[in-house]
Order: sequence, then C-alpha cells, then structure tokens
Amino acid sequence: MGTNPVIELVSASRCIQCNLCVTACPTNVFDKVPGKPPTIARKSDCQTCFMCELYCPVDALYVAPNADESVPVDEAELVAAGLLGSYREDVGWGKGRKK
Repeated sequence: MGTNPVIELVSASRCIQCNLCVTACPTNVFDKVPGKPPTIARKSDCQTCFMCELYCPVDALYVAPNADESVPVDEAELVAAGLLGSYREDVGWGKGRKK
C-alpha cells in the first residue's frame, strides 16, 4: 500500500481567513466559518493535490506528505521544523521565492 498525503492542519495563528484554500480545493474538503479559519470538514475527500497549500498566502496549511491515514500533528513542531510553507517554497510559489 502506498502513502497518501492528507490535509492535517489549518493554523489558527497564521490564517488570515481569506478562504483561498476553500475555493482552490477541487474536492470541497474545507468549510468556510464566519469570523474564523476554515475547517477541515471532509478530510477523507482530500486528493492530496496540495492546491490548498499552494494558494495559502501565509503558509497556514499543512498536508502530511507520508501518511497512510490521518496523523496527529503539533503546529509548534511543524513551525520549528520549517514544514509550514515548505511545499510552496519547494515549488517557488509566494513572494520572493524561486524554484
């Protein structure tokens, strides 16, 4: 069985509630929440296209790259490891980034 990455985190401390992840997601994984960050409402529908991560202008999303199923994540550990925004950085998306 191969690995299937899955969306694991919407960072409440980083999210600016632009809802770009909601509109970028082709499988409707997220729900808008008035006055709050979007919620991951249908995690099992995640196709791991990373579009949500790519379109997030503040690196507030994390897709676990090597998970067979949902895995617990700790935001502080992700930040310390430089993982929030790492996919966007790797592909050169975002202001001042290059491939």
